[in-house]
Amino acid sequence: MPGVTVKDVNQQEFVRALAAFLKKSGKLKVPDWVDLVKLGKHKELAPSDENWFYIRAASTVRHLYLRGGAGVGSMTKIYGSRKRNGVCPAHYSVGSKNVARKVLQALELLKMIEKDPNGNPLVSKSPIYGLPPGCPTNGRRLTSQGTRDLDRIAGQVAAANKKSV
Repeated sequence: MPGVTVKDVNQQEFVRALAAFLKKSGKLKVPDWVDLVKLGKHKELAPSDENWFYIRAASTVRHLYLRGGAGVGSMTKIYGSRKRNGVCPAHYSVGSKNVARKVLQALELLKMIEKDPNGNPLVSKSPIYGLPPGCPTNGRRLTSQGTRDLDRIAGQVAAANKKSV
């Protein structure tokens, strides 16, 4: 459907459709260790879904579409959660940096995202983040091809929803 963007469709259906597209294309490079890894130190077990890498990649691309540039550190915060410490109080724990980095690198090979040479201007100009003013932070941003693919898949999801109603 023309004029439909990612913001107009249900996020769960969109992420599932995008993950299916990434798996069907066969171009997304999946590491060998995906069936052995936990997604953070706050998790007790590895993910039960065998397609979790495609779902994480689709979710990451959707996040970059909606909120602009982000890097590995931002992705670890997004996919972090509460760590249970037994009888001790629970605390927040970030997600796996290796998983976030490999997902971003795989999406870069697909030309859906690219490294932002200027970085995030809000972070690089603020002394709050501990960086000197003007220091670039190498985040990632969506390419025009990635935006076009996401809008096309959103149109397909919207058309499928319109037919089912």
